[in-house]
Amino acid sequence: MKNELQTYVSHIEKYLDGCFDFYEFEPQTVLFDSMRYSLLAGGKRLRPVFVFDFCRMAGGCWPDATPFAAAVEMIHTYSLIHDDLPSMDNDDLRRGRPTNHKVYGEAMAILAGDAMLTSAFGHIADAPALSAESKLRAVSYLSRCAAETGMVGGQVLDILAEQRECTEQEILNIQSRKTGALIKAACVLGVMAANGTAQQEFAAMEFADHLGLAFQIRDDMLDVIGDAEKLGKATGMDGQKNTFVRLYGLQKCEELVKEHTEAAIDALDVFADSEFMRELAMSLVGREM
Repeated sequence: MKNELQTYVSHIEKYLDGCFDFYEFEPQTVLFDSMRYSLLAGGKRLRPVFVFDFCRMAGGCWPDATPFAAAVEMIHTYSLIHDDLPSMDNDDLRRGRPTNHKVYGEAMAILAGDAMLTSAFGHIADAPALSAESKLRAVSYLSRCAAETGMVGGQVLDILAEQRECTEQEILNIQSRKTGALIKAACVLGVMAANGTAQQEFAAMEFADHLGLAFQIRDDMLDVIGDAEKLGKATGMDGQKNTFVRLYGLQKCEELVKEHTEAAIDALDVFADSEFMRELAMSLVGREM
């Protein structure tokens, strides 16, 4: 699994690093510097990996899906830049170094996020190896997952819930949009890039729903029990927020991570060769970063 994972990660890193090669003579260099600072800061690159491997599992040529994978990662990165702003979570550290606004200022951080969000859809539209139909469907699906009914909608619910204790359903509503929607987009876009079947798309959605929930619960746990140095960000920041740990406690959360991971893996039965994704999902159960 490690070798295949490294192949996927190295491939997307190379593509992202080349995204700014065409702007050598543009005068707004500080914008590109700010975008590169966050986009190339490392991270797990799980969302591009989901795009690549679901494309492969659905019978496609996974490198053809690279623009789709880059688009999802750009939107994810923009959301992190904006989440870290003083008006949002007011964080000073991301992936082991100062957050974007701490280096480039709030205005440039906002604009870098805006630019990445917009550019993401251009990468999908320009994907050279994919059909016009798959690109159109990908733009439509990703926009829904990222916008008011998806990730941004989840961020709004999160903000509105800051001053009160939420019910279980309210926390699930936040998670399924704020974190889960973009994970779902990555998995489904991989199938779309391969022109996969409706059954495969549904399986990708089911996998993402369960794995996204397990991922967020583990994230909430790491804010309590994690090592800030390994995580690359401060811990103990969510103590007063509506997290799964606050709702269930650590022991129950650990059980839920395993249950939802197993359910995610079961959804992969429709794919002929899903061994890598099964192993990847299991590896996330006890992750420390």
